[in-house]
Amino acid sequence: MSETLFYHLERRALEDVLPGLVEKSLGRGWRAVIKAESADRADALDTLLWTFNDGFLPHAQAGDGEAARQPVLITTEAGNPNAAAILFVVGGAAPPDWASEAAKSLTRIVLLFDGHDPSAVQTARDAWKAAKAAGHDVTYWKESPTGKWEKQG
Repeated sequence: MSETLFYHLERRALEDVLPGLVEKSLGRGWRAVIKAESADRADALDTLLWTFNDGFLPHAQAGDGEAARQPVLITTEAGNPNAAAILFVVGGAAPPDWASEAAKSLTRIVLLFDGHDPSAVQTARDAWKAAKAAGHDVTYWKESPTGKWEKQG
């Protein structure tokens, strides 16, 4: 089963949080796949990762280059074409089929959701229930007033 983390974004935007999480994943030697809900979001994330921290995070979008060779792949499709250890589900993208072998084979799944969007919050609640029912190790993280991520009960 995969370790599954739900990040409730209330103080910072996805664009402020995701690059640091991707950087930490690469630091662990993990490949990552980022699943976005639209081509527009995928394009925006592509630009963001090219300019992160006055440098860049090595990545590609699905369809650019050889997917299997990419340390980070941004896509709007399901699947794991770069044999990633971690899946980031962002911007309202559909989470994986929690009962699938593909979901269970990942080391970690991270869902980042906008806490100011009632639809995103409800989708995250439904995903939480489904992930838990499928046996994943599920945790919920919320940002403290000081900006630190804290695991909630």
